[in-house]
Amino acid sequence: MLVSIESAKPKRPEWLKAPAPVGENYRDLKQLVTELKLHTVCESAACPNIGDCWNRRTATFMILGNLCTRRCGFCAVQKGAPLAVDTDEPRRVAEAVSRMGLKFAVITSVNRDDQPDGGAGIFAATIRAIRERVPGCGVEVLVPDFQGSHEAMDIVLEARPDVLNHNTETVPRLYKQVRLGARFERSLEMLAYVKQKSPETPTKSGLMLGLGETLDEVREAMRMLRDHQVDILTLGQYLRPSVKHLPIVRYVPVDDFASLKAYGVELGFRHVESGPLVRSSYHADEAVK
Repeated sequence: MLVSIESAKPKRPEWLKAPAPVGENYRDLKQLVTELKLHTVCESAACPNIGDCWNRRTATFMILGNLCTRRCGFCAVQKGAPLAVDTDEPRRVAEAVSRMGLKFAVITSVNRDDQPDGGAGIFAATIRAIRERVPGCGVEVLVPDFQGSHEAMDIVLEARPDVLNHNTETVPRLYKQVRLGARFERSLEMLAYVKQKSPETPTKSGLMLGLGETLDEVREAMRMLRDHQVDILTLGQYLRPSVKHLPIVRYVPVDDFASLKAYGVELGFRHVESGPLVRSSYHADEAVK
C-alpha cells in the first residue's frame, strides 16, 4: 500500500505544547527590546518557550545583528549578508538587563564569519558592560565555534563569563545536513580548550533530538562531550521552524529524555536539562546553581 508523504510525517504529540506568548511581563519585555533596538534568540529563532520565559522576565539576548553568515538547516534565524557591527549594542544590552532586574543574563549571537575575531570582541564588551551596569549579575555566553580560533575564544574568556556554552547541536553523522560549515570535532576541541585555558569556568553544550539520530548515537555524543570535560548538558526536541527547514524525523518520547538524563548524570555531568521543550538557555540560572 502506498503511503503519502504527508501521512508519513510524525504526528505532533499532545504533550508537546508551550504556553502562548501573552501576559503583562511578555508585553513589557517586547516593548523594551523594541525600544532599545535589540534582538533576542527567543524571537529570531522562534523558541517555543518565549511565553514561559518572558513572563518569568528572562530572555536570551542575541548580539551582532540578526543575519547569520551560515545556513544551518535547522535554524530559524535569518541568513544573509550581515550588517555592520554595532559597537553601542553592549551598552544597550546592559541597560535592558538592568531594567529587567536580571540576576542572570544569557548572551548569544549569530555566526559572524565575516569578522576577523568572529564577533568575540562584542561578546567581551557585552559581558563587561553588564558587570559594570549590574554588579553581581551572572552572565552565560552561548558562542559560535569562531572557526576554531583560540585567539577569539581567549578574548571572550578574558571577560570571565560565568558559563561558556557552545552547542554541538547534533550527532557527528548528521553534521553535513544539520550544521553546514561546522565540524563536531572542532566544537569538541573548542570546548576542551576553554577548560584548558580557564579550568574554573563551567562549560555547557546542547543537542537537538528528532533529526534522525539513534539513541546510541546520542549516548556516544554525550560520552564524547563529557570526555572533553563539559559540565552542563541540555537535550531537547527539534521543532521545524518552517517547510524550508529540515523535517522532523520523529518526536522523542518523554521516557527517552528521562533515560538520557539519567545516563548523563551517570557520565558525570554536573547538571542535565532534558525534555521536549528544553533549549540551550532554558532555566540557565538554575543549571549554574
